[in-house]
Amino acid sequence: MGQVQWRTARGRAPRFEAAVPAGEDPVRYAQLLRRVRDATLAGARPPATPRPVIGDSWRRTIRFGVDPDQGKDLARQARLDEVEHRRHAGKLDRVLPVLGGVLLPAAEDAGHIMVVVDADGVILWRDGPRAVQRNAEHLGFCPGVNWGEASVGTNAIGTALVVRRPVQVYSAEHFVKSHHAWTCAASPIHDPATGQLLGVVDLSGAAATVHPSTLALVDAAATMAERELREAHRRNLEALRATAAPLLARVSGAAFVTDPDGWVAGATGVAPAERLALPQRRDSEFAWLPAFGLCRLEPLPGGWLVTVTGSASAGAAPSCTSAELDLCDPRFPVLAISSPSGQWSHRLSPRHAELLLILAAARRPDRGRAVGRHVRRAGAHGDGPGRDVAAAPDRRRPADPAPVPVRRLGGRARPLPRRGRGHPPVVHRSRRAPRPRQPRIAAVLFPAVNNSFYTR
Repeated sequence: MGQVQWRTARGRAPRFEAAVPAGEDPVRYAQLLRRVRDATLAGARPPATPRPVIGDSWRRTIRFGVDPDQGKDLARQARLDEVEHRRHAGKLDRVLPVLGGVLLPAAEDAGHIMVVVDADGVILWRDGPRAVQRNAEHLGFCPGVNWGEASVGTNAIGTALVVRRPVQVYSAEHFVKSHHAWTCAASPIHDPATGQLLGVVDLSGAAATVHPSTLALVDAAATMAERELREAHRRNLEALRATAAPLLARVSGAAFVTDPDGWVAGATGVAPAERLALPQRRDSEFAWLPAFGLCRLEPLPGGWLVTVTGSASAGAAPSCTSAELDLCDPRFPVLAISSPSGQWSHRLSPRHAELLLILAAARRPDRGRAVGRHVRRAGAHGDGPGRDVAAAPDRRRPADPAPVPVRRLGGRARPLPRRGRGHPPVVHRSRRAPRPRQPRIAAVLFPAVNNSFYTR
């Protein structure tokens, strides 16, 4: 029981990583976790290594300045009208019956409560046994409260929002001491039409109720919710196609009919496309779309009629076009395009925003193609203030000198004598030799992108 972390054969954490390893006594394991947490906070050497997802979360939480005993002040609770607006602003309300149908029967029997939060970490719904809900009230675990890592430290909900995969947290893996009597398992829910994170569904209860199957159950519920959204999107697109057919028959020239997310239901006069990059803000009649140029947007019931203008059909490309990457909200980066034909914006994935930042930081076009070949996710895993990006070698750069022979024996670093005149010294190093220093672009990246990148 001296090692808390466990990995797959390739060295990566498995998708389903139960908080308590198989065969471990939960009570003794909780005691070990408390010693690990206390030693980590004191800066001492812990008796065991925490799981990578927990260790990374602890480091993020320390940077957020969360009190390890009480957490942050949760008095800033959203008003009821704001909570109601959040409930219906996204698509989570459409899958609430699916989530409840899967999780609530098991929650009643296991002594858990079901909690659904939005992409910001704000609790929207909470349901389950009355006694468990009363205990949750003492922690401030109620609708309207933000349960992200920046507010309450390491927990399944907040950590799942960061890593974008199912997470189970047990006892002292929680950063805040008052949460050690709890266990929780959470899984993110994504919009199949856009890929955007909608929120997280969670099961929480007393630490004594921890079980590895809870994590799989929560992930299954999230998968069923996404399947329901995918099926609803397919039905809406089929209904829009029925409307698009007679409408496009009366249009002369190139035109599309799309749903609100840009998925094409029908096209005429142009090669069919699967999806159009519609601007995020559609407050203008005209917009410039990639590959089509200036287009006219007209609202339809359940979608948009996109008509390609004559100048775009002729292949005229806009001049003096500028691109601005908006990182005011690091979780939802937005690309804004300004051109003589108008303005449009499009929400990017964190990975696409990162690539644009790298290219912008390269400054020189000839270096832009070489930059970004190797990306180390330091920000997402708590290893540094941001992501370190190593540029690919410049072919004009002189070749590196011949490598120095290294004897990797493990153990302590110890100088060894030279082999003789004319031979380089043999250096005794640790098992992992230090990597050569490479250009770092992280220094020019915006601080707002810290901890906003995810893997799934």
